[in-house]
Amino acid sequence: MINNKARWQPALLAASVSAALQGMAHAQSVPPTPDNTDGQVQEVVVTAQRTASLESRTPVAMSVLTGEQLRQAGLDQPSALAARLPNVHLDGAAAALKITIRGVTNADTTEKGDPSAAFMVDGVYLARPTQQNLSFYDVDRIEVLRGPQGTLYGRNTTAGAINVITNAPSRQLEGAVGVELGDYASRKVNAMLNVPVNDALALRAAVAANRHDSYLINGQGTPYTLGLDRDDVSGRLSAKLTLSPAASLLLRADHSSVRDNSDRIVPDTNFYHGVASGQPTWYDASTDQRLTNGFVPPNTRPEQGYDHKTTTGLSAELAWDLGPATVTWLGAHRRFDNHVLFNYYYRVKPTFAIGVHQNFDGVNTQDSHELRVATNGNGPLSAQAGLYYFREETNTLYTFRDLALLGLPPYYVFPTGPTIARSKAVFGQATWRLTDRLRATAGVRYTSDDKSRVGSTNFQQGPVFNPATDFKLLNAADLDTHKNTWRLGLDYDVTPTTFAYATLSTGYKAGGFNDGCLAGSSALGIPCPAALAVPASTLYYQPETLTSREAGLKTRFWDKRASLNLAVFDYDYRNLQLSGVAIVRGAPQYVTTNAGVASVKGLEADGQINPTIDDRISYGLTLLDAHYVSYTPDGVHSWAGTKLDRAPSNTVTAGYEHRFLLASGQLRAGIVARRSAAYIIGVPTQQLRYTIPARTASDATVRYQPSGAPWSVQAQVRNLENKVQPIAIDSFGMVVPSDPRTIAVRFDYRY
Repeated sequence: MINNKARWQPALLAASVSAALQGMAHAQSVPPTPDNTDGQVQEVVVTAQRTASLESRTPVAMSVLTGEQLRQAGLDQPSALAARLPNVHLDGAAAALKITIRGVTNADTTEKGDPSAAFMVDGVYLARPTQQNLSFYDVDRIEVLRGPQGTLYGRNTTAGAINVITNAPSRQLEGAVGVELGDYASRKVNAMLNVPVNDALALRAAVAANRHDSYLINGQGTPYTLGLDRDDVSGRLSAKLTLSPAASLLLRADHSSVRDNSDRIVPDTNFYHGVASGQPTWYDASTDQRLTNGFVPPNTRPEQGYDHKTTTGLSAELAWDLGPATVTWLGAHRRFDNHVLFNYYYRVKPTFAIGVHQNFDGVNTQDSHELRVATNGNGPLSAQAGLYYFREETNTLYTFRDLALLGLPPYYVFPTGPTIARSKAVFGQATWRLTDRLRATAGVRYTSDDKSRVGSTNFQQGPVFNPATDFKLLNAADLDTHKNTWRLGLDYDVTPTTFAYATLSTGYKAGGFNDGCLAGSSALGIPCPAALAVPASTLYYQPETLTSREAGLKTRFWDKRASLNLAVFDYDYRNLQLSGVAIVRGAPQYVTTNAGVASVKGLEADGQINPTIDDRISYGLTLLDAHYVSYTPDGVHSWAGTKLDRAPSNTVTAGYEHRFLLASGQLRAGIVARRSAAYIIGVPTQQLRYTIPARTASDATVRYQPSGAPWSVQAQVRNLENKVQPIAIDSFGMVVPSDPRTIAVRFDYRY
């Protein structure tokens, strides 16, 4: 049996756990943070507006999950969060994270595409969706902002923004170790150690390792393992240096290694009949049947798939309090290496599919800098302004094999590089206190983006290009776009515990280009004659823009034992960037086009109720009408009125937790369930619309902690119903299914 999985790095884990345990041996037990004894809904401090404020006083529709909430719910990667977030889908589709917020999404995860939602770690933007489905460990909180954030966060935020904020070094000696075991051979280990070295320096180290076997069943008759598995090791070292009473420097270095399997797919016929007729119809089947890849290619044999990723990041944040204002500089460098072998299910005709092997090798580097000045104090005016610079460079090599039935040579190859993206921006936002209770906000950002790429489409007889037998088509383009995004808002303290706001804001996603070249151009020694060129309207696609009108209310009532967050919104959404595979010049290519106009309207309500100090109820309701107003994917058939992807008309979420006080400690038991209406995943290039039926998914947790003890143990079941559904469907008929039911037991020790 071939197995390309790398083993965990035992030396790294052993050293980290040993360090934490040695620290525990010299420290006294510290009891956990005491429970809220008054039953009030706890406040959370956020930085959604780039300055600290209470979440209940921040004029943005947002959700916040603290590190403790993540740990207790067993949420350790982005794709696990969506069940707790209103109007949000976070799907680990193929090898990348697909973010959908209020029906606004993106399908192009290649080096030339951009996401619709900004994903950040400690304020550093991660450009590639393939980098974003990372492990959560030693996290302080996660802030999910819904709606365009074009002023303070910039481009690629038409859907919203997600910021993962990790714990910084503190002045307290502390440590933690967690171990989890579950079905599918799941095992997880994490450790953290925080050491105050002296009055000026504090260090913090954290590591995590996660592994489980594949959720898929191999019905292909091969000895190979399939995907939907996990095998990753991550570590982070942070240092906080106090330079003076007014200045500090925070340094972070992180590294992660992933050795999982790229073959995360099953054919769409595992879920649907009628695909060949253009009318996919859902049918009943068992979960095992859904998760079985029984496709036997008629033209080739599968190979052992793999997906090897390595990520390294360095960042520095300098904060200097000058009295009237604080100056902050945040700089970062990141590198991402990715090597993949993927076995495709490739439908070439409505009733016929072949097997295709894809090899991919890519290296991505990015550098970013932001300089920001924000006023201090409680005067009538608060303001911030800044400069931003971002540069990304990517070199990739895509190789496709076994496409002979399409009339292509044995190797269909896309060497690309460099692809370079630069973004520069200047921004500012100010809030005026008009009265003691009423404030007005105005902000603007100017962004200039330029992208360029050189590469080729190669038709080769062998793995290496031979000028005597092979030929190339040029892929070369460059595009400059710029945009002003802005925000206007009013917020008002209705009562000391009720806050209302209204905003008018915009978002922007940069334009880009497809494969091909303009007539008369040349690069890499390859000319672009008119006979092989593509028109500019095919080569380029335009920026995506969104204008949002939103009003919201955040309130605490019943002596602050209950909360309600309410938002209503209306979007004017233009030039949607939609992607899929199309046949261009007789060969398949991944093409992005603009989709006209869409309308998005909705309502979100969520909150918490604490009837007693031992009972907690969470609730949520979303209503959403997100559809195309004008869009003809093939120039003939109109999709006007068709829902946007992953935009259910309603969802309902409810959770309940009870604390049992025992003689020896406390036991918490809870359940959370989410009911989603049906929604659509569309494949415009194939004129297909797949309906995902309505579904309820539930998670249950039981957690025990002895009185005054530094340890706890918990058991968790996720997806009690054990139902799966597609989370992504591509142009070839490949489906990435959701996870089946999983069970795990976890032990945590903290001091």
